[in-house]
Amino acid sequence: MADPSVDSLTHQLDNLLLDQAFLTGFTPSSLDAEVLTNLSSQPSPSLPNLLRWYNHLKTYKQPELKSFAKTNTKVTDIVKMVVAENTLSVEEKKTLINRNLQEVLGEDRIDEIIKTRDLKIYWGTATTGKPHIAYFVPMSKIADFLAAGCEVTILMADLHAYLDNMKAPWELLKLRTEYYEHVIKAMLCSIGVSVEKLRFVKGTDFQLSKEYTLDVYRLSSIVTEHDARKAGAEVVKQVSHPLLSGLLYPGLQALDEQYLGVDAQFGGVDQRKIFTYAEKYLPNLGYAKRAHLMNPMVPGLTGSKMSSSEADSKIDLLDSASDIKKKLKKAFCEPGNITDNGVLSFCKYVIYPVALRGEKFTINRPEEHGGDAIFDTFDDLEQSFAKEEIHPGDLKSAVEKYLNGLLDPVRKIFESPELKKLSLAAYPPPVKAKVVKGNKPAEVEEVATYRLDIRIGKVVEVSRHPDAEKLYVEKIDVGEPSPRTIVSGLVDFVPEEKMLNRMVVVLCNLKPAKMRGVESKGMVLCSSREEPKEVEPLAVPEGSVPGDRVTVEGEKEGVPDEVLNPKKKVWEKLSVDLMTNSDGFAQWQGNNLITGKGKITCASVKGAPIR
Repeated sequence: MADPSVDSLTHQLDNLLLDQAFLTGFTPSSLDAEVLTNLSSQPSPSLPNLLRWYNHLKTYKQPELKSFAKTNTKVTDIVKMVVAENTLSVEEKKTLINRNLQEVLGEDRIDEIIKTRDLKIYWGTATTGKPHIAYFVPMSKIADFLAAGCEVTILMADLHAYLDNMKAPWELLKLRTEYYEHVIKAMLCSIGVSVEKLRFVKGTDFQLSKEYTLDVYRLSSIVTEHDARKAGAEVVKQVSHPLLSGLLYPGLQALDEQYLGVDAQFGGVDQRKIFTYAEKYLPNLGYAKRAHLMNPMVPGLTGSKMSSSEADSKIDLLDSASDIKKKLKKAFCEPGNITDNGVLSFCKYVIYPVALRGEKFTINRPEEHGGDAIFDTFDDLEQSFAKEEIHPGDLKSAVEKYLNGLLDPVRKIFESPELKKLSLAAYPPPVKAKVVKGNKPAEVEEVATYRLDIRIGKVVEVSRHPDAEKLYVEKIDVGEPSPRTIVSGLVDFVPEEKMLNRMVVVLCNLKPAKMRGVESKGMVLCSSREEPKEVEPLAVPEGSVPGDRVTVEGEKEGVPDEVLNPKKKVWEKLSVDLMTNSDGFAQWQGNNLITGKGKITCASVKGAPIR
C-alpha cells in the first residue's frame, strides 16, 4: 500500500533529482526502491526529474530492486537537506566554497554556474602511501562544498597511483583503494559530515575505456615533453631520465575533469601546474575549460611539505596516542620561531580549521606557569609564540590534545577486525629475512642518501690541469686537516677567478680516481643541462663553513660510507633522483638538500640534473 506522506514530498524530490540520478547520490539504494513502492502513481510531466527517475526505476525487476545497497537514510532526511540547500543565497554558497582556499582559478566561471544551479566538483587522491592527518584539510573543504549544495565526487585514482609508484602491483593497489575509501569516510564522520551525498569513483572504472584511451592518444599528439614534465614537477617524482608514465600523469588528471562531468577540480596548491595544463589543453580537444580550487599545503613536523614517504614529518591517521606524543616531542619547535615551525603549522592548517569546531584554542598550564592561555584566532597564538609567551612544550601538549580528539573516532572505526585485516593487507610490514639454522640472514644493503658524504667546501687554490685544457685542479677545504685535491670539468663554465675562494658542495666519499694523471678525491656537485649545455656549481646557504654536512630533508639519518664501493653503484642509483627544481632548490626525490644553515640552491641552471 502506498504511503501518502511520500506523495506530499514529490516537489522536493523533483528538486533533489535535478543534478543526481538517485535519491542518495549516483548509485541506487534501498531508499529508491522504498520511495518507488510508496508512490501512489506515476509522477506528472510537471515533475520532469522525478518522472525520469521513476521511469528509470521501472526498468528494474523486483529482485534487482531488492538488491540495491542498503541505507538507513529516510526520505524525510533527504528532503530536509534539499530545503537547507535551497535556503542558501548565491553569496552564501560562494563564501562556503571559497572559505580557507589559497587560490581559485576561473572564479568567474564558478560565479556564473552557481547563479543557475549547484556546482559539480571533484577531488582526486592517488592511492599510494597511507593517508595522514593533513588529509583533514581537503576533508574540511569537502564539508564546505556539501554544505554549499555542491555535487561532490571523490576519485580514487588507482591508475595514477600505478603510474607514479609502480612498485605496488595491481592487487595491492586494489586493497589500498579500498583502504582509502574507508579512511576518507571515517575522517568525514569524525568531523560530522554525512557521506550519503558523496559519489566515490575508482579511476580504472572509466580510465580504461576506449573513448578515454583515444583521448589520451589525442592529447599526447599535441602536448610537448617540456609541458608534460613541467606540469607534473610538484607532484610526480622528478628524475633526470623520466619514465613515460610520469609524463602521462598530468594528462590523465586533466581528462578526468571531462569524464567525471564536473565544473571544477579541487586539490592542493602543489597541483597548480597540472591545473593550468588542463586549462590550456582541454579546449584544444574541444572540451570546456574547468575552474580550479586550491587549498594550502600542510607543512610536516620537520617544516617541509607533509608527505606519506617521510615518517617523521607526518602523523598517520591510525597513530596511537603514544606515537603522537613521541613524534611531537621530536618535532622542531624553537622558541619564538614562527617561520620554520611544523607544530605551529599544524595549528594553522589542521587544528583551527578542523579540530576546534567553534571552540577556542586552549593551552592548559599550571598557575605557577601563567595558568591557561586561550586564543580566539591563530594570529593571536602566533604572535604570542613569537614573543616567547608560550613555551614550545606547552604548545606541543595542546596540539597533542586536539589531534587525539580528532583521531579518536577514526581509530575507533578501524578497531573492527575487518578493517584491521584490510590495513595489514594494504600496507604489509617489511618482510624480515629468514634465519637458516647455523647461518646468518642475508643482509639487504640499503641504498639511502645518508650513505653519501656530502659537505660544504671552500676552493682555496685553483689552476688549469697541465694535460687537459677543460679541467681545473682545485684544492678544496672540506673541514679536514688539509685540503683535498679535486679535478673538475668547469673551465668552460666558471672563470678561474670566480672559482677561487668559492664555497661549493662536494661529494667526499667517492673512491679516489686519476683524471688525466691527477688523482681526484671528490666531486664538486653542479646543476648540469645537456641542451643547451649549461653547468653551474651548487650554491651554499649563507653562513656556511667548510665541513658542514649536507643531508636530504626528511630522509633517514645515518653514518655515511667511508668510501662508496664502485661495484655497488650506490652513487649511480641515488644520483638519478638528484636535481634542481624550477625554483632553483637542490633536491632528491623532491626533498630539499639542506645543512644546519639552510637549503642548497642554484641561481640560474634550474630544473636540471645534479652531477
